[in-house]
Amino acid sequence: MVKSRNLAAACAWLCAAAGALSIVLGSAPASAAAPKAEVIHWWTSGGESNAVKQVAQAFRNAGGVWVDSAIAGGDQSRAVTINRIIGGNPPTAAQFNTSRQFTDVIEQNMLNNVDAVAKAQDWDRILPEPLIDVIKHDGHYYAVPLNIHMQTWIWYSKAAFKKAGITREPASMPELFAALDKLKAAGLIPLAHGGQSWQETVLFSALLANIGGRDLYLKVIRDRDQATILSPAFRDVLLAFKRMKSYVDPGAPGRNWNDATALVISGRAGFQVMGDWAKGEFTNAGQLPGKHYGCIAGLKPDTPYLMQGDVFVFPRTDKPDAIKAQQLLAQVVSQPALQIAFSKLKGSIPVRLDAQSNELDLCAQKGVAIIKDRTRQVGVTEVYLTPDQNGAMQDILTAYWNMDTRVEKVQRSIARALKY
Repeated sequence: MVKSRNLAAACAWLCAAAGALSIVLGSAPASAAAPKAEVIHWWTSGGESNAVKQVAQAFRNAGGVWVDSAIAGGDQSRAVTINRIIGGNPPTAAQFNTSRQFTDVIEQNMLNNVDAVAKAQDWDRILPEPLIDVIKHDGHYYAVPLNIHMQTWIWYSKAAFKKAGITREPASMPELFAALDKLKAAGLIPLAHGGQSWQETVLFSALLANIGGRDLYLKVIRDRDQATILSPAFRDVLLAFKRMKSYVDPGAPGRNWNDATALVISGRAGFQVMGDWAKGEFTNAGQLPGKHYGCIAGLKPDTPYLMQGDVFVFPRTDKPDAIKAQQLLAQVVSQPALQIAFSKLKGSIPVRLDAQSNELDLCAQKGVAIIKDRTRQVGVTEVYLTPDQNGAMQDILTAYWNMDTRVEKVQRSIARALKY
């Protein structure tokens, strides 16, 4: 993330731009040309690419012209977006995750707000609170959420289970480790993993949520409580995280998440811990939940549902045609029907809890049922931590994953990283 002092350099011209989107809705001058939107995003894998086509087509159906700017990799895509904003050539819209990734951009007054859409659709009532907390600042909404991703689903191959003699999905951590041992004994890859720092954070988050539950998770990640981070309970989570390394194959370092998913799809691996965007890869491969693969949202009935998602933000501009395109895209993205169509291919669930989700698959239906329980609505690490804090914790977890380090030292390092 570009720091605030760098973003401030752009304010000279940006702050003279047009007012927030909510002010101009309905007031932009009519144009004979169709609204054209250049949209930067990082949906480039097979399932993701099919999903974003739904958004593009819905925008075209509404009378717009979609200009696709796909950039592989979230970090790279976000960097291009921010550099374009600072450089005076912003896109019409850009994808970010539902997190604190764009907080600095909001604070430097570089985005149009979308209050008119939010008010018309009563977002204060229908959206989950952890997501509202990151897209709403000082009483204004600055992003249009498209979906909800749950970051820590446990996916498994039915074929691999059969080969290893596993007759039912695990319902506790001991049962999960027992299943991993059986897969290893059968000569399969027990855990498909990509050795990248963000993927290790996903795996760590899954263990923290499933072992520690909501209370421990929030005390560590949201409250950054020093005593809790140094406690025996958190130590047990870190030891379980390290144990998972013994189930990963030697080819894991540097592997992309979708390549790890492909190992499960092919039956070469038993499990993968990954967000529900992985389901888009299963769908793209023609596999069905319950038949070819299984999905576990949590090992306990009260395991928190760690939410993230995708949003579109709209850089400030004084160009009437661009404002018109932003208006149209905001309205399109926030429609329940589009969110259903997108989620069916992306693997997510609609962010609008009033969407009719009976068309979604078995795994998505599990997610929709869970999300209705507000006590299980919890954000991912990026919802509660600044990018710097999250990055520091990722570095510590990756070092612990790859090196022989005493767990107590890791606890102290995380406590220091999250102290302020």
